[in-house]
Amino acid sequence: MNAAAPVTNPYDFHSFVFNSDMLSHIVFGVLVLMSLATWYLALTKIWDQRKLKQSGRLAERQFWTAASVKDGVERLRKGDEYRRIAEEGLRAQSHHDGRLTDRIDLNEWITMSLQRAVNTSNTQLQSGMGLLASVGSTAPFVGLFGTVIGVIQALVSIGVSGQPSIDKVAGPIGEALMMTAVGLLVAVPAVLLYNWLVGRNRVVLDGLRNFSSDLHAYLLGGARVGGEAASARPGPAAAAVGRK
Repeated sequence: MNAAAPVTNPYDFHSFVFNSDMLSHIVFGVLVLMSLATWYLALTKIWDQRKLKQSGRLAERQFWTAASVKDGVERLRKGDEYRRIAEEGLRAQSHHDGRLTDRIDLNEWITMSLQRAVNTSNTQLQSGMGLLASVGSTAPFVGLFGTVIGVIQALVSIGVSGQPSIDKVAGPIGEALMMTAVGLLVAVPAVLLYNWLVGRNRVVLDGLRNFSSDLHAYLLGGARVGGEAASARPGPAAAAVGRK
């Protein structure tokens, strides 16, 4: 008995990619670019967040056990966000003079400097997140646009041919609906990654803010808020108080 010949589906995904018209190719290409941008940005953000968490652990081990604030800064890696915040605090404490700062006390001056440094770090953490949100919200509509165009072309083609049979209707419309499916495949990971990264950004930013608050307390009062007792181990407090 002869084996049944395999039936070729003219409306599968392979045929959709290689046999569709130019407009469908453009819409599909846009969705692919959106997906690539989503994953590239997500991996980049994960790497940046991982580096900041490592920097926070390094600051806990190295900065807070240093003999002075300046020595603690030197122990941190160059270009590190924690080092930049510490440098801003040290600079604010050492340069509280001149006409522009006569009417601002040291507490407020250091607070503004540290807050500005933390805000800069927050801006860098949030950069690119708008793209993830945009992909998550617009990708389904891009796919739906491709589907609508595909359905219109299929119906026009069926009307011109004058053969409204089920195989002539279901095949082209099913192929057009693939665009919506692709749009959802792009949008769902983007939304999930956005929400996940926002939560991780919040944790990282809390670490930066806590470090800034502890540094502020050290620079002004020689004690670390929320940390181990300053008298229990050497730290940068002595040098900070000595420069007042």
